[in-house]
Amino acid sequence: MTKYSFPPLIDYSSKILVLGSLPGEESLKQAQYYAHPRNAFWKIMFIVFNEVYSEDYSAKCELLLKNHIALWDMVHSGNRKGSLDSDIKNEIPNDIEGLLNQYQGISTILLNGKKAEAMYNRYFSQIPINTITLPSTSPANARLNFEEKLNLWKEAINPQNLT
Repeated sequence: MTKYSFPPLIDYSSKILVLGSLPGEESLKQAQYYAHPRNAFWKIMFIVFNEVYSEDYSAKCELLLKNHIALWDMVHSGNRKGSLDSDIKNEIPNDIEGLLNQYQGISTILLNGKKAEAMYNRYFSQIPINTITLPSTSPANARLNFEEKLNLWKEAINPQNLT
């Protein structure tokens, strides 16, 4: 079954681009990035920016944009049954290079997990930009606990550098 990514969440003040792989089933159902209730992405972002957590999706998006964080996925479209990154087949990448050319304030890419890293390296390794691979915030990534993931994401984002 072919699945599609969402448009990028971005504006011209963005300095960091977070790239996931492809929205999972719950995200596609709700038309929201990282909608699975056990995905740690949004909880991590609220803690990193010292804000009170909100379930409101528009508040989540606003949190990222006001803190200069953009969000997109590596895959424009691909075949996948279920939500596992390992099941993505026949992917067509998003135009990451075109996005970076349009939004030239982005100086760092954070890759949300190993699948995003593998795809980035396959399609875009020639782009001269600081790239950091972080542990996936997906509940399928149980190698690290929440605190370990949080600390690595907090270190990579370092909010003091975004103001």
